[in-house]
Amino acid sequence: MPLAAGEESSGFHAPSLAEFFPEAVLFEGTIFELNRIRIAMVLITVVVAVFFAVAMRRGSLVPRGVQNVAEAGIDFVRNQIALEFLGKRGNAYLPYLVTLFFLIFTINALAIIPGVNIAGTSTIGLPFLLAVITWACYHVAGIRELGFGGYFRGQLAPPGMPAFILPLYGLIELLQILVLRPFSLMVRLMANMMAGHIMLVLFFSGASYLLLDGEGFLRLAGVGSAVMGLGFTFFELFVAFLQAYIFTLLTAVYLDMATSHEH
Repeated sequence: MPLAAGEESSGFHAPSLAEFFPEAVLFEGTIFELNRIRIAMVLITVVVAVFFAVAMRRGSLVPRGVQNVAEAGIDFVRNQIALEFLGKRGNAYLPYLVTLFFLIFTINALAIIPGVNIAGTSTIGLPFLLAVITWACYHVAGIRELGFGGYFRGQLAPPGMPAFILPLYGLIELLQILVLRPFSLMVRLMANMMAGHIMLVLFFSGASYLLLDGEGFLRLAGVGSAVMGLGFTFFELFVAFLQAYIFTLLTAVYLDMATSHEH
């Protein structure tokens, strides 16, 4: 449809890298620079911390209200992750695993919160930080449990390994425990949440363009795009939960591998 002089089409705005780096809101140009994503991450972290502090402040034998919700969440991480993969040792690491799961899940869920519309884990900063913390945790746990020599000997030269294979095996394992594990944790979380954001932007940008600028069949396609976007919003919430679960589960697996006397 032709446009009048001076009139501009809204056009279709495809997602780009700029989506992941919005303009600064506070402290622009400093190391403390905050954009809407970082502000939302700080706020959601405070909300989760306050929620658990209030819920468990006066714990009763028969939980009610927010205490019941908090205990259900803690029991899920304890039974489905900590005890499942670490056995009784899981109780020692439960505070970290619970914190990790709920922090990642709530920050992932920012992807569907109006005004934010992007997960804080879809840029490399937070996934990198969490991967490094987990990396440090399982090394410290392994050294504390088995001693420095025992830990690295068990990782790089397990009993029964043929001597001629040991140099190659040790090199591969060293690369894995020092680089590949944290790198895979970081990339898996970031890539999944980044892809989810791109899909949501594509669906809703397409719906907006087709409904406002399209005609006939194109407007019908715009309705379909909006419906797909709505459906993908619910799917993105599931992905937010799934990625939090996978990151926490792998953390438990790595802790088990680091502290097990059988390795």
